[in-house]
Amino acid sequence: MLEALKEAQIAYDLGEVPIGAVVEKDGMIIGRGHNLTERAKDPTAHAEMIALREAAQVLGGWRLLGCNLYVTAEPCAMCAGAIVWARIKKLYIGTMDPKGGACGSVFNIPQEPRLNHYVEIETGIMQQECHDILKAFFKQLRKKKSEEIQL
Repeated sequence: MLEALKEAQIAYDLGEVPIGAVVEKDGMIIGRGHNLTERAKDPTAHAEMIALREAAQVLGGWRLLGCNLYVTAEPCAMCAGAIVWARIKKLYIGTMDPKGGACGSVFNIPQEPRLNHYVEIETGIMQQECHDILKAFFKQLRKKKSEEIQL
C-alpha cells in the first residue's frame, strides 16, 4: 500500500484527486497508476484502470491471473467491473468511499455472486494515511474555490 500511496501523492501534486494503485504479482509490482482524469480529460483515467492496463501490457494479456491490486481508496463501479474482468485475485483497499464505492460500501461488484469471477477483498490497509491525503486534497480544493469566489 505504501507504493500506492506514493502514486496518490503524485496525483495530489498534479492537482488530481489523490488516489493511487499498484498491481502486484509474485511480490513484484507490474502496474502502477494514479488519477489523471483532469489532465487526460478522460473519465476512465482512474488510478486502477491505469495500473490494470500497465499490468496487462507487462503480462501480454488482459487476464491478470494471480495478481493483487492495492488501491488507496475504494474503487468506483467502473473500476470494480474492470477488476472483476481482469480476474484480480485479491483487492487491498486503504479507505472506503461511503458515497460512491463499489467494493463494499454502496455496491460490492467484485463479490457479486452472479458474475463469473470472485475477488477477495481486504480493507483498512494504511487506512488513516489513505484517508488523510484525500481529506487534505479536498480541504485545499474547497479553500481554493472559496478564495476564487471572494475575488
